[in-house]
Amino acid sequence: MTDLYIKHISSLMNVAPWQVLHCVELFEDGATIPFISRYRKERTGGLDEVQVAEVKHYFGYFTDLDKRKAAVLKSIEEQGALTDELRNAIEKEVDLTALEDLYLPYRPKKRTRASIAAEKGLKPLAESIMSGRCQDPAREAQRFVNKDVPDADEALKGASDIIAEQVSENARVRQTLRDSYLKWGAVSSKLSKEGASNEEESDRYRNWFDHKEPLYRVASHRLLALLRGASTGMLTVHVEMDAERTVGKIENIVMRDIRNLSPACRSLISSAVKDSYKRLLHPSIENEALRIAKEKADVESIKVFGENLRQLLLAAPVGQKRTMAIDPGFRTGCKVVCLDAQGNLLHNDTIYPHPPVNERVMAMKKISNMVQAYNIEVIAIGNGTAGRETEYFIKKIALPEGIRVFSVSEDGASVYSASKIARDEFPDYDVTVRGAVSIGRRLMDPLSELVKIDPKSIGVGQYQHDVDQSLLKEQLDNTVESCVNSVGVNLNTASVYLLQYVSGVGPSLAAGIVDYRTQNGTFSSRSELLKVKRLGAKAYEQCAGFLRIPGGANPLDNSAVHPERYPIVEKMARDLDVDVASLVRNEELCNSIDLSRYVDDQVGLPTLQDIIAELKKPGRDPRQSIKVFEFNEDIRTIEDVRPGMILPGIVTNITDFGAFVDLGIKQNGLIHVSRMSRTRVESPSQVLKIHQQIEVKVVEVDLKRSRIALSLIFD
Repeated sequence: MTDLYIKHISSLMNVAPWQVLHCVELFEDGATIPFISRYRKERTGGLDEVQVAEVKHYFGYFTDLDKRKAAVLKSIEEQGALTDELRNAIEKEVDLTALEDLYLPYRPKKRTRASIAAEKGLKPLAESIMSGRCQDPAREAQRFVNKDVPDADEALKGASDIIAEQVSENARVRQTLRDSYLKWGAVSSKLSKEGASNEEESDRYRNWFDHKEPLYRVASHRLLALLRGASTGMLTVHVEMDAERTVGKIENIVMRDIRNLSPACRSLISSAVKDSYKRLLHPSIENEALRIAKEKADVESIKVFGENLRQLLLAAPVGQKRTMAIDPGFRTGCKVVCLDAQGNLLHNDTIYPHPPVNERVMAMKKISNMVQAYNIEVIAIGNGTAGRETEYFIKKIALPEGIRVFSVSEDGASVYSASKIARDEFPDYDVTVRGAVSIGRRLMDPLSELVKIDPKSIGVGQYQHDVDQSLLKEQLDNTVESCVNSVGVNLNTASVYLLQYVSGVGPSLAAGIVDYRTQNGTFSSRSELLKVKRLGAKAYEQCAGFLRIPGGANPLDNSAVHPERYPIVEKMARDLDVDVASLVRNEELCNSIDLSRYVDDQVGLPTLQDIIAELKKPGRDPRQSIKVFEFNEDIRTIEDVRPGMILPGIVTNITDFGAFVDLGIKQNGLIHVSRMSRTRVESPSQVLKIHQQIEVKVVEVDLKRSRIALSLIFD
């Protein structure tokens, strides 16, 4: 990557150029984001995971920009129009939109009014007028009258078309207008003709039938709502500008450097500018302004989605417990599965504790027998249809003391149960059994189970199908990879789906690790990974520190200490006259180590401090402990909810405008961001987290629209 891009990235991120350069070099060498941020702190100057991911994003952006520059230069050169000045301008550009502005006059295009006029030989007339050489355009136009141009008026009209197109392709004009639209434009929306004829479909956009606000101030969720309305044909969305003032700006740019411009030429150019703005520039820049605003909204929404997903993936696990999982239902009954402590399916059955079948006594007997037969420790109940009723039913059964009952989110369970992954795992069972297994496993270890599901199906974002899908995928992939590697993965029990997110592994090597484990038994050391087919030294370097071997011969294999740093730990132990095992979890010994004695050209204090922290608490799980939660038993439907009530709830989703809360009924309530605190809240994620257990006050209940407004402000 060139110095131009390195310096630009460092300026955007407010970090030193050498930090960006070293980070890029590591990417070029095949390093991953988790590996760089965890094990190469000295090399990058301590860039954290978010910063490293940002460098990687820019690395990809400028790699693509270089490819586009090469294509643009080749195209212009083939036209014989590439000057040294233009080449230099293109090579120094760091913005794709600005690059396309430079290329616009040379881009192959369909026939236009200007190209037709040029074919008639009127380009020299336009150039004469724009250069200031022409004093009397009407007289000059007479020279261009021929069989294709019947009179001077037709010649001037053609020249005006050429001037209008040249103005619309002027890079300075386009950038000035782009900046003006983003700063001064107002986005407006109205009900479309199609929307007016489709009242049922358009009603969801009723708030936007006559809406207008400054473009720079529109919140991401509002803009995405407007654009969705436009894409469905229910709304018309535009950017409004002061046309007279905008045309004046264009005229100043176009005529600023023209000397000896006659009044007649000035008038003609002014008319061409007005035509250019109305016919060419406004539609183009309006679309660009909306695109730029949407890109910003996409970034904000994707950031919210990524943070929500992180919280969901890092939700508290119940751990390796013998689990009963129930996928509730009314008419079709409740599917029940029993899992061992490793999540393997032991038994499945169906009970009918609810109408219309209502075999409650038989259902109770079956549950009691299964709890006893499989030594069940925890029960997971899906929170979908009949979830609340099933939870009440289970709690009325005389279960052995100590069994805890949890309500578990079903979001994405149906997607998993119908997926190829589920079919491969349970080829002999139907979707209802697979769904119940997924519910149980996500209670045991949310991270291990949710990595099998497309993050967009988990239901913790806003407008995820409307935002830039490649950018969304990049963010979500980074988030999943970050969560998996921050927790660490048990090398001897992890599924192929979890292993593929480990730094440097991927689907192919993950399958290879599982195949090796199947054929040779459990791994006894991290170094044994090098025996896995196609897992070489580079992949081992990237993945080893994130894989754990509990109970292995080397206690460091169950920690985040990288194997390349084992010699340092061994030296520390020798200096203290103890073995490595005695050093692990011995806080007093760890605190007695003088880290400065182990600093060298490759290892600095940041890495040494990480090593000591890991020795004190090896393999520490960053996730919190799970808590049992109970909804208000008096609230069964939305009709039971009244303004003024204080109710327990669980945060299910966070957006830019607020947070949705499960109250234990079909309809989730909404805490608008304005009702989260008496002081201004910049982002709901600053106040609440996914799956957080909270108490809320009911502000309003709209039975007609099935909406519940909530507040965190109680008086």
